[in-house]
This record gives sequence, C-alpha cells and structure tokens, in this order.
Amino acid sequence: MSQDRILQVSGTIAAPPEKAFALLADPARHPELDGAGMVRGLDSGGPVTAVGDEFVMRMNQDGIGDYAMRSEVTDYEPGRRIAWAPSIHPPGSLAHVIGEIDPSGHTYGWELEPTADGGTRVTHTYDWSGVADEGALGLYPRVTEEQMSASIAKLGEAAR
Repeated sequence: MSQDRILQVSGTIAAPPEKAFALLADPARHPELDGAGMVRGLDSGGPVTAVGDEFVMRMNQDGIGDYAMRSEVTDYEPGRRIAWAPSIHPPGSLAHVIGEIDPSGHTYGWELEPTADGGTRVTHTYDWSGVADEGALGLYPRVTEEQMSASIAKLGEAAR
C-alpha cells in the first residue's frame, strides 16, 4: 500500500460511537455529512448492514457535473468501523468527461473509538492506493484533508 495515496484525518466529536455509526451506515444521511459538497442524495440501497452491501449515490462535481456512484461496503463492524469502495455507475457513463480510464480502486473509511467522556475519536481515511489504471491517477485525490475534517465536524453535528 502506497502511503502517498492515502489521506487520513482524525477528530473528536461529542457523540457516542453508536450514534455516529448509525449515520455512517445510512447512505440517505450522507449528504449532510459530506464536507466536500459532492453528495446530492441516495438513489438506491441502504441502510448498510454488512460487508458486500451496495448503495448508489447521486453526485455532482465542478468539471464533471451530475453523475452516480455505486459503493460496495468493504469493512463493517457495528459501532467501530465502516468503509466503502465507490465506482462510476453505470460503468463508462463518464467516459465523455474523463475518457476511457478506470478510476475505481479507492475507498472511504471511518473508524470510531469511544472516548472517556462519552464522545468518539473519529478517524476518516481516503485511500486510492488500489487504483490500478495509471491513467486515472491524475484524478486523485478527489477530496482534501480539510474537506475530510469538515465531514468529521458535520458527523458530530448530525449525531448530537
């Protein structure tokens, strides 16, 4: 795994891990947690209950416009960890914008650790080390550490 293809930020929120996890496991709530402002809404799927579950989100980014991403849950431990791997949905639907490259192979992950005061230490990881198409690497990273920190703050607000 290449450390130069991973962003990781941490912060503490004033809510227990179970409340934070419930929000992360419900893709319908993801738009209010998105510090990057790309997530528009749930198209299908959710709530998440296990590795292998899938959901499709409506998205929008400057330079790309509206599109959809299908995410498969790759890690799931209730109250502790959740991660998903997004891919363009349907495959190839952004070829007119990004060309014939395959940008899949990245994950968004969350780890939750209870704190002594009843809050949660949140670690948010964005990992694109699994992107195999060298031509797609110029698209990454899609989010910044600041946007990821904003997502942690939004998670804390929503979990109150």
